[in-house]
Amino acid sequence: MPKISKKGLEMPSSPIRKLVPYADVAKQKGIHVYHLNIGQPDIETPEGAINAVKQADLKVVAYSHSAGILSYRKKLAQYYNSVGINITENEIIVTNGGSEAILFAFNSCLDPDDEVIIPEPFYANYNGFAQSCGVKVKPIYSTIETGFALPPIEEFEKIITPKTKAIMICNPNNPTGYLYSKEELIALSKIIEKYDIFLFADEVYREFCYDGAEHFSVMQLSNIEQNVVLLDSVSKRYSACGVRVGAFITRNKELYATAMKFAQARLSPPTYGQILAEAAVDTPKVYFDRVIKDYLARRNTVVKAINAMPGCFCPTPKGAFYVAARLPIDDSDLFCQWLLEDFNHNGKTVMLAPATGFYSSKGEGKDEVRISYCLNVEDLVEAMKCLAEALKVYPGRKL
Repeated sequence: MPKISKKGLEMPSSPIRKLVPYADVAKQKGIHVYHLNIGQPDIETPEGAINAVKQADLKVVAYSHSAGILSYRKKLAQYYNSVGINITENEIIVTNGGSEAILFAFNSCLDPDDEVIIPEPFYANYNGFAQSCGVKVKPIYSTIETGFALPPIEEFEKIITPKTKAIMICNPNNPTGYLYSKEELIALSKIIEKYDIFLFADEVYREFCYDGAEHFSVMQLSNIEQNVVLLDSVSKRYSACGVRVGAFITRNKELYATAMKFAQARLSPPTYGQILAEAAVDTPKVYFDRVIKDYLARRNTVVKAINAMPGCFCPTPKGAFYVAARLPIDDSDLFCQWLLEDFNHNGKTVMLAPATGFYSSKGEGKDEVRISYCLNVEDLVEAMKCLAEALKVYPGRKL
């Protein structure tokens, strides 16, 4: 029997998707499962984007340029310029989702055993991407008490070593919804400049900011222009997760040329996905105004409900569409599985993502879960009722 690779054996399972088999069994029993485990919006993809695919008159679905279709890159550059990010189409590589953009960044900037510092909790798949590239994640802890604000800069300096080649952030953050301020990013830029390392910024939730807060992009930090890599995706912006179109963006010409070699090796991003994404850039502002209003109501529904539950705490996030909540439970992995295997309230239950998978530090996140508020308010109200009832009877509840 041949042996599986060590890299494969050490590849972490997705905390977001690993409980799917239990959800499937629950559904087979006739239990309604509220999916709060995944960032799959129920918002409709813009009609103009869908129609562009329907009306595409292609006789042959051919490869595109490895950097992406030129007309799309030009349109994308116009979009970025409209939000204060001044770039050209020649600084963009269109990718197969934001995931491939992250892989390009890791492979282009870090060698095996090099280190990337990431504030935790962080998007779970960063662990997997790092593992697949042979890169080591060095976590830096952010606390729920501060709403998961950026840790003090001196904490970053304590863990920087000669192997440290990059710092990575997600802004607004997945899984916490925290929105880094301009002041926090300026402070972070000084340490990037001091040690001359890369800054990777996952900004896929740029459009989703609440309570009058505004997004500030790392591409607007003029002192570290050559150090910054912007990672982006159309999945969340246009509620088009399945088209698998993202972007790798940098002003660093040497880095761009290096990433292009990886882009050429995988040939090209998806043609139909780019057709949809190009049309989506023309989505009118009223679409986003409506979406933001919907998400704000959903956020408030979840945060209010959780903080009303005895022993629970949930900060109010200013971005994305997730909350990270502390619950009075012994083990979030066991609790989330129990919800699907052994619990239902009037034939309903909830599927959450255990927060352990959003940490790199062992033992963290045991009493935390990530909740995605991508469902409509009515469903979220019912889901929160289920969660409240579940916490009353969970065998591993902490007193």
